[in-house]
Amino acid sequence: MTNHVLAAITERAEEIAALGVTGEALGRLDDQAAKALRDAGVIRMLQPAAYGGSESHPREFAETVMGVAALDGSTGWVAGIVGVHPWEMAFADPRVQEEVWGEDRDTWIASPYAPMGVARPVDGGYVLNGRWQFSSGTDHCDWIFLGGLLGDAEGRPVQPPVSLHLILPRADYEIVPDSWDVVGLRGTGSKDVVVSGAFVPDYRVIPFSKVIDGSAPREAGLTSPTYHVPFSCAFPLGITAAVVGIAEGALAHHLAYQRGRVQITGTKVRDDPYVLYAISEAAGEIAASRCALLDNVSRMYDAVAAGREVSFAERAAGRRVQVQAAWRAVRAVDEIMARSGGNAMRADNPVQRFWRDAHMGLAHAIHVPGAVFHAAALTDLGVEPPPGPLRSMI
Repeated sequence: MTNHVLAAITERAEEIAALGVTGEALGRLDDQAAKALRDAGVIRMLQPAAYGGSESHPREFAETVMGVAALDGSTGWVAGIVGVHPWEMAFADPRVQEEVWGEDRDTWIASPYAPMGVARPVDGGYVLNGRWQFSSGTDHCDWIFLGGLLGDAEGRPVQPPVSLHLILPRADYEIVPDSWDVVGLRGTGSKDVVVSGAFVPDYRVIPFSKVIDGSAPREAGLTSPTYHVPFSCAFPLGITAAVVGIAEGALAHHLAYQRGRVQITGTKVRDDPYVLYAISEAAGEIAASRCALLDNVSRMYDAVAAGREVSFAERAAGRRVQVQAAWRAVRAVDEIMARSGGNAMRADNPVQRFWRDAHMGLAHAIHVPGAVFHAAALTDLGVEPPPGPLRSMI
């Protein structure tokens, strides 16, 4: 089946690649880059068909994110992050879906999901306060998902902690200017957001427990297998796909740069067996990362399409595959970067931007291997489920 969205992106490849430089200078996605994503329908790939979405196979979504990220890391990152939010909005109360998409089906939703705020219960909903970092693409979004902890009457988190996903319109939160000054993915504009005493009605709140255990899409009556892929597979998918796509972009720019390069020794790169070995090894590792990530989501999709529940052991193994795919791809980028020479570090050489973007993407919390690998190994040894903290995001 032809991926029409990716085909539309490919038609504008030169434009998107060129706008990456502008986005880095702006510290956010250039308006034209955002328009290219809107025009192609990237952010609507996981959106419900009732609101103009294509309810795409998540594999197609990941392939599209990779394709965008290979052109520009920041544009691909925004595609991967913002593109997942319609997937969860499909679980939300129909009233908030209508508020978000009723007048404009291209309305974008930001995040983050990290529970950095406290939601105090009041009649009809909650009062939310907090400050969140890393709201990617936020300048182009009119709504936001925010993670929060359920509070008591005094606004202190209850124990044990209870996590909520709260949905707010742009008028209810502040984007903090100049809060995104980093070494990579500068064009994502992943700024801080602040909420001060905003009222969030009950119907705009989704208990995170229902998202992670898969009951939210069932209760919403969703039938497409796309919405029954586990959250711990779907949410990291766009992020890791962006990192793999960035690695593919780094390799492409490295090859273009190396084709005519003569090293200081007078040896052409094409005549240096050591560099050629590193290039091939890196290409193989990046290709393996792509295959592993796509195979993982395809297997999850096939399982839920067959009506089977994905076990904790399968989810843990899937998270291990996803994390390892990101690390493998970025290590490969390091190997070719180390053989690109000093001129690769010049600001006008796109290789260094892709290298910086890859490392920034790897720093996302979803790529921390420790607890994920620990939990996956324990399940392999028959300890299932492992202790509480190790079950987080699995």
